[in-house]
Amino acid sequence: MNWKSFGRALRWIGPISVLLAGLWSPAPARAQSGSAAPSTQRKTSDPYTGDLSIFEAPGRDERLQVNRVMDMLGIEPGKNVADIGAGSGWFTVRAARRVTGSGSVYAVDINQEAIHYIDQRAKKEQLHNIKTILSQPDDPRIPADSIDAVLLLKTYHEVAHPIVLLRNLRSSLKPGAKIGIIDRNGNGENHGVSKDVVVREAAQAGYELRDSQDFVKADGVDYFLIFTAKAD
Repeated sequence: MNWKSFGRALRWIGPISVLLAGLWSPAPARAQSGSAAPSTQRKTSDPYTGDLSIFEAPGRDERLQVNRVMDMLGIEPGKNVADIGAGSGWFTVRAARRVTGSGSVYAVDINQEAIHYIDQRAKKEQLHNIKTILSQPDDPRIPADSIDAVLLLKTYHEVAHPIVLLRNLRSSLKPGAKIGIIDRNGNGENHGVSKDVVVREAAQAGYELRDSQDFVKADGVDYFLIFTAKAD
């Protein structure tokens, strides 16, 4: 074959190769029938993983009026309490003293370091009614029918799937259990979440708003909401 004939052959091979490639290339994958598009999640802040002693700032009891909070949640001797997003155990130990040895407090956190920290703290402070739970982000893993009161203290804005979490919490609640949420108004990613968003999401999870207060920190930004589960 001379060079002229070879050139003509190449001109034919080019279009044929493109055609064959089109015939053998796999077709684009199609979405399965009935599949739903991923739901859009609201923005959330990253869970805190730093120095846990930051939560032990002097004067925090007074700023948050924690005794008034516990009064409103019905936390008293003999009651069982869940501290979801327990962190350093700041609220856990205060609730544990309030319920005395006849009650118990479940310190729930997704951070293994926080769980270890609280275990050591409970031992040091001789609070034998504290039980730690390493939870899932959307499941607190608290025993069924065990809880009289719950508090999420500056935690809700970090929960990526709050409706799922609250739904999974329901089986752990005794009749009439109160769920308290203390947080600050924000956009979800600035360590705060709008109070209206919390109320709406709690309603979707099957809860009713019973009280709304703004005395925590008295800064016009923080709020304290109390919910109960709706009757099935």
